[in-house]
Amino acid sequence: MNSGLTIFYIDDDRDDLEFFKEIVDMIDETVEVVTLRNGHDLIHALNNPPPTPYCIFLDINMPGMNGLEALKQVRALSAHKELPVVMFSTSGDDSTIERSRELGASLYVQKSGMFDQLKRSIEHALSINWATFRATDQNFLYTA
Repeated sequence: MNSGLTIFYIDDDRDDLEFFKEIVDMIDETVEVVTLRNGHDLIHALNNPPPTPYCIFLDINMPGMNGLEALKQVRALSAHKELPVVMFSTSGDDSTIERSRELGASLYVQKSGMFDQLKRSIEHALSINWATFRATDQNFLYTA
């Protein structure tokens, strides 16, 4: 586990944001979660540190700038081309998953409505050594 880090979670659903923070706190209370409500807020936060995230969890289905558009903008920022971005969505649609990969996502995690599966998927993403991880057809999609 990577302790003492800051991660960003972007989602327009307040309940999902709080639930995510609670789960991360259960996993490792030294990890700080910064929650943002949309893609525009994410781009603003990245361009105006601190804090600087260790990784980003990004919901796809959001009004305004959706997660795929936000991912595209993150990858366009030279300082964040290598920043781990975990697409975190209820959508299991093959074309959405493939589009996420094409746009440079590091990992695609299908969000579960079941607490234990959701916790496992967040633990999995937080346990990855992003310095050495390379997405492949076999490990890009994670389902708990």
